[in-house]
Amino acid sequence: MSLSANAKTTAKLLTLAVSMLGFALFIMPPLYDAFCEITGLNGKTGGRYEAVPAAVDTERTVKVQFVASNNENMPWEFKPGTVELRVHPGEAVDTVFVARNPTEHDMVGQAIPSLVPFKAASYFHKTECFCFNQQALAAGETAELGLRFIVDPDLPPGVNTITLSYTLFDVTERVAKQANNKNSDPEREG
Repeated sequence: MSLSANAKTTAKLLTLAVSMLGFALFIMPPLYDAFCEITGLNGKTGGRYEAVPAAVDTERTVKVQFVASNNENMPWEFKPGTVELRVHPGEAVDTVFVARNPTEHDMVGQAIPSLVPFKAASYFHKTECFCFNQQALAAGETAELGLRFIVDPDLPPGVNTITLSYTLFDVTERVAKQANNKNSDPEREG
């Protein structure tokens, strides 16, 4: 192979690699979110739900289980305050998760929810959730993170157990970078 053939092959491979990276970073996440929203897969629970008055179905009880886990890079202690609740559809329910930063430096965490069975995701409504915001904890600090939810009375009859799981991620560096970018924005300085 001549030098120019090697250069052409290298250029093609670099172009392919950059294209793949661009697809993975900019095109795939919105497609994935749209797919999950349409199909209900991955148990995404959506954003904040505005509660409307509804009758509580006292004839039916649904078991709601809570699971907490950390991303591999998150050193916090993170657990549900209550592992399981029995609720009536239509009833607003409050619970907490507990997070503790055992490190010697301040950190920021972000919880990402997932819900199973997938078909229950559109019937589980969070009116208040710590997952809507990033959670900053000082070194050694412990916090109770609130969650208020409603199981929709229209939940299909065959669904008797819902499991809400949160994975906690360390977003300290990303938050610091965003703050630095805002502080160094030349349009803001004028």
